[in-house]
Amino acid sequence: MRFGLMLPSFSFSDLDYGRAARLRDFSTRAEAMGFEALWVAEHLLTARGLYGTGWLSPLETLAFAAGCTEKIKLATGILIPAIRNPVFLAKEIASLQYLCGGRFELGVGAGWDAHEFAVAGVPLKQRGGRTDEALDIFARLWTGEAVSHAGRYYNFEDVTIEPALPEPPFLWVAGGAKAKTALSPDPETIAPSVLERICRRADGWIARAAGSNQSVIEDWRHIERRLEEIGRPRAELVFGHLNFAHIVATDSEAVALREQQPLIERVMGTHRSFEHLRSCYFLGTSKNIRARITELAEAGMEYLVLSPLDYDPGQLELWEEEILRYFR
Repeated sequence: MRFGLMLPSFSFSDLDYGRAARLRDFSTRAEAMGFEALWVAEHLLTARGLYGTGWLSPLETLAFAAGCTEKIKLATGILIPAIRNPVFLAKEIASLQYLCGGRFELGVGAGWDAHEFAVAGVPLKQRGGRTDEALDIFARLWTGEAVSHAGRYYNFEDVTIEPALPEPPFLWVAGGAKAKTALSPDPETIAPSVLERICRRADGWIARAAGSNQSVIEDWRHIERRLEEIGRPRAELVFGHLNFAHIVATDSEAVALREQQPLIERVMGTHRSFEHLRSCYFLGTSKNIRARITELAEAGMEYLVLSPLDYDPGQLELWEEEILRYFR
């Protein structure tokens, strides 16, 4: 099992310069502890219905983390190309890749928050098509050659992005089933367009945290079947998953949940019941969290990105003792 760390780049209302500076500590500790990558989320706004907070801007946060570290990889989990200009984004990614010495991995998703899309002036129904078109544009621009593009959503002539990349970043594609909520348009099963994007474009799949273990495993079965149908070897796609965790030093489920509930509700909001949150996220005792990870690993998961629920770097040591050592 390989592990990544989602940096706690929350934009909580009590964020101050001191708390933001803790990202340096998280970054250097994670590198020393052998985490494979530092990951960052993207949510421009507080996405009511699924989250209770926004996050700091992703590429800027990774640039900061790059300056704090030397070898650990850096990944977006996830970036939403559909709400951005693809030419500007291609330039930003290429610049970051050079500044971090080639450590950047691109994680993308179609997005889902209608408010963010409205602010960006992009219809939500265009999110999938814009994502695929942006990925095509990136691949061409990163060659360093002059590119003209006349697509459904983007049009430009004679654009050259420098510096060119020696190779495109490793591509993670997110998506999949999500436990039903009244405030999100996403289906409870993996969408066909998302399935195609994962199976035909991705180097790795990041299963979303907003579903149950069972929904993640069922999504993976769909992916495996589709890979077989199109003739792509299973070994070419990494099965990854991102989830949130907070370790409590107790064998009591009730004690663990009592400490975890205000933390998970602060990140996720109170729009969903606590039982709903428990079905999605890694809550409870260390034993129960390990059991959930084991079930996913037995189904084929190879890579797990863990996110803390607050700014306490002490959680990393607890993860080491209660999770990482067990699976390594």
